[in-house]
Amino acid sequence: MEFNKHTTRRPLPSLSQNKQFFLFAKNFIKHPRMLGSIIPSSPFLVRRMLSHIDWQRARVLVEYGPGVGTFTREILRQMHPEAVLLVLETNEDFVAFLEQTCPDPRLQVIHGSAEDIQEILAEKGLGAADYVIAGIPLSTLPATTKDDILRSTQQVIAPSGAFLLYQFSPSILPHLHKTFSSVQRNFIPLNFLPAHFYRCSP
Repeated sequence: MEFNKHTTRRPLPSLSQNKQFFLFAKNFIKHPRMLGSIIPSSPFLVRRMLSHIDWQRARVLVEYGPGVGTFTREILRQMHPEAVLLVLETNEDFVAFLEQTCPDPRLQVIHGSAEDIQEILAEKGLGAADYVIAGIPLSTLPATTKDDILRSTQQVIAPSGAFLLYQFSPSILPHLHKTFSSVQRNFIPLNFLPAHFYRCSP
């Protein structure tokens, strides 16, 4: 889906790439199972995934595990002026970084887990999510946690919405097929590491 040229784009503060990489790498060393990669996602992966979003229609977007905001900033750049972006992050360093570097009133940064997305959306008074974007390494999580996240995600997505997910391992595929009615799969080699991309419909 191509970006609607008439949608307002809000400028975001320019950030030092070195600062982002340092923070990301430091937290990868501390919590390798939480991040899955030592560097943030490539611009190519970000563009390919976000090209599946209907920006003119989407009003509630959710991101799991935003890290240093590689996807977050591009989502904010393209999304509708009246849309809301809710990001869930379990790492306090990343929460503080996003709050300091992404001062956009449409962004809500939550220090919390994707398992609790139903409760969080209800507390915020938001309806169903049009899109949920994620790159958290589900394959490293316990099976019950992984299935709880997928099940909760499936329940909060609007009928016309989608769950956009990238992983470095294809092992998540059976779990996606078990939870979602439709799963489209693609492979994106221009990333470190090469990524498997899934577009799941509820």
